Amino acid sequence: MAQSKATKKFEKNQLKDTLKRRNDFAKIKQRHQLQAKKKARRAHANDGSGATGEADGSASAGGGESKEDALESMDVDEFFAGGYDIAKSMQKSDKSRKSPKRKHDELEQENNDEGGILSGEDVDEPNDTALGGDAMGMHKKDLQALAKKDPEFYKFLQEEDAELLDFEEDSNLVEIDDLSASDDEATSKGAKSKQKQRHENGSQDVTHVLVKRWSKGMQERHSLRAMREVVLAFRAAAHLNDESDKTYKYTISNADVYHELLVAALRDVPAVLRHHVPLKDLPNGKIRLSTETKKFRTLTPLLKSHALAVQHLLENLSDSATTSTALTHLLAIVPYLLSFKKLLRGVSRTISTVWSDGSQSETARINAFIVLRRLTTIGDSGIIQNTLKTCYQALLQGSRSTTVHSIAHINLMKNTSAELWRLPSTSANSVAYTTAFTFIRALAIHLRTSIKQNANESYKAVYNWQYIHSLDFWSRVLAAHCDSLREATAGKESPLRPLIYPLVQVTLGAMRLIPQAAYFPLRFHCMRALLRISSATNTFIPLAAGLYEVLTSAEMRRASKGSTLKPIDFSVSLRAHQGYLHTRVYQDGVGEQVTELFSEFFALWSKNIAFPELALPVIVMLKRWLKQVSPYNPNAGSNGVSKPKHKGKDRKKPEIGGNRNGKLNFSVSLLVQKLEANSSFIEERRAKVEYSPRDRAGVESFLKDFEFEKTPLGAFVVGQRKTRQERRKVLEGARQAEQESKEKARNKKRKQGVESDDEDDEGMLSGSDSGEEGEEELELEDDEGEMEDGVDVEEEDDLEDLMEA
Repeated sequence: MAQSKATKKFEKNQLKDTLKRRNDFAKIKQRHQLQAKKKARRAHANDGSGATGEADGSASAGGGESKEDALESMDVDEFFAGGYDIAKSMQKSDKSRKSPKRKHDELEQENNDEGGILSGEDVDEPNDTALGGDAMGMHKKDLQALAKKDPEFYKFLQEEDAELLDFEEDSNLVEIDDLSASDDEATSKGAKSKQKQRHENGSQDVTHVLVKRWSKGMQERHSLRAMREVVLAFRAAAHLNDESDKTYKYTISNADVYHELLVAALRDVPAVLRHHVPLKDLPNGKIRLSTETKKFRTLTPLLKSHALAVQHLLENLSDSATTSTALTHLLAIVPYLLSFKKLLRGVSRTISTVWSDGSQSETARINAFIVLRRLTTIGDSGIIQNTLKTCYQALLQGSRSTTVHSIAHINLMKNTSAELWRLPSTSANSVAYTTAFTFIRALAIHLRTSIKQNANESYKAVYNWQYIHSLDFWSRVLAAHCDSLREATAGKESPLRPLIYPLVQVTLGAMRLIPQAAYFPLRFHCMRALLRISSATNTFIPLAAGLYEVLTSAEMRRASKGSTLKPIDFSVSLRAHQGYLHTRVYQDGVGEQVTELFSEFFALWSKNIAFPELALPVIVMLKRWLKQVSPYNPNAGSNGVSKPKHKGKDRKKPEIGGNRNGKLNFSVSLLVQKLEANSSFIEERRAKVEYSPRDRAGVESFLKDFEFEKTPLGAFVVGQRKTRQERRKVLEGARQAEQESKEKARNKKRKQGVESDDEDDEGMLSGSDSGEEGEEELELEDDEGEMEDGVDVEEEDDLEDLMEA
């Protein structure tokens, strides 16, 4: 039968790899079978060593006597005929009879030497568990190599033979006893048997006496056995509220004992580790730790178990003080976990979750950031890359929704996470660049997909808080690490500087994706991110065109209607609600943002020698816009667009056009005045220079030592910043007072208790009446607002007469 096309393709492409995977699996399985046979043979030999030795001794003795008699009765001819074979067999039997004793003596001497070196006392029995631990360590390394080499086969092992990959996380760490033989608290064989029997019958309850004894042993003698017991009890405490049926060596039934145990574990365990496995800090910020010693290999199960217990505790803690203590403890033991990459990935993920949790206290979040910073400082490139990715993902997860209450928490995350990309070593800098490039490229792909797709909801992949916070975050990263002053101090450019151009292009593309008035707040967020990059890196980014597009929109050129809505908070808004459109409150807010961003943009270049040429096109366009929106422009309609002129009989009375917003128009005209004044100031100073525009050094040194605040535009911007800061403080105080009053009202309700059903019904009826009255009052206020914001009919007639005259 002919082979199918799929079979031929499989033989060509996948058969070789499949056979190789099967052979690797067979080798691993065979290795395990051999280890099991060795263990069984060793156990059988230990059980029957006495009887077997006696039988062998008697047999060998009897055999020796008969051979000696036969040899003595031989003559010379018989000896040369074959008697020398008997002599050789007698020599071999003597060697074999003497060798077990010599091997036993040598092994006992080696064990005594090792015990004297590590613990200061003799060791009675050879350490079989340590040998098993080494074999298990080799097995783990083989499986880790297999996971990297063939992840598909490793996944198959996870599904089909999970026991092969399941290591003893819940072991009782008995191998620590071999390193703890010098402790004064060494128990006798009878006590050990009692403890073993108690452990088999059930878990032991932790008491105050036990915790104090363990804590004293760790503090005074740096006891490894006491640390082992504390780690086992701490693991039980961390899983105290779990619903699983897993049993542990210890149980905790008292809250005070629980607290004492946590304090003892989180305070004393790092000191014991530093005593037995010391760390050495290097000048470049890295650490040196010997991981090839027997102590470290023996302590490896303890470190893994304890780290997993701390991780589980952090995932279930709700108290900020305990969380901070656990994070401080992790900061001390993190250097010992650098060899366990998989474990460290889970720990860093848990720490990032605490760091991005808005419900945690600021102290806990800062402690979590310190641990993450420690990982990026002492870790290798793989650990650094994993930490940066985990932090970025946690940042996106924690910025899904932005409110007045969460904006401070999100800004803290962005500022602290931006510091993680400031890495000292060259290899770490390359990791920072590749990681940042990958994430910025992902933002560009999202933007391109939204532009190419014609679906109605495609823009939502870009116009959301996560995307905007990502753009703002990367602007903070580049502004912090590509700062011109910092680069001049270091004597070289930052490795992240090439990322400025792609990030600026992505931000400009996202800003212009939907040029509707409802998304002006999102545009302003992008503008501020670009201003931050331009200010820190001394890079010119053309932002005047995007701001002028806002002024020329219909929302800003035509007359608005009155409204009693609260002013929109642009710092926590991406999109204006439909009710805000075409209202005076929204027009005023957008106008304030535009004039502020215009002044901040030109303030960056207020000392530049080319400022007059930079500001001239904007001054001309702003004057033209003021003319178009002026209510006294006879050629402007009610929407601010110039109307065609009529002659003869078709000539009509001119309408009052423009936006009829004196506050907005005045702020724009004031901005024009300051731009013209600053241009004149630069022209006066520029007329006194003697170098040509070709002299780059002279151009860059123009007004270099002149203070920014002394320029006309700089003084105006500084005054506007102070005014906005005072207004922000007043609004924040009012918001806090309102929140406190609401909290007091809730507390008062709780104290009064729940009212009766009749009183509730009466309250509902009265509330509905008051709601209707409130709606009527709101409608009246809207009408009054329209009368106040609009132009009265009689005033319009007067203005028409004035225009005709």
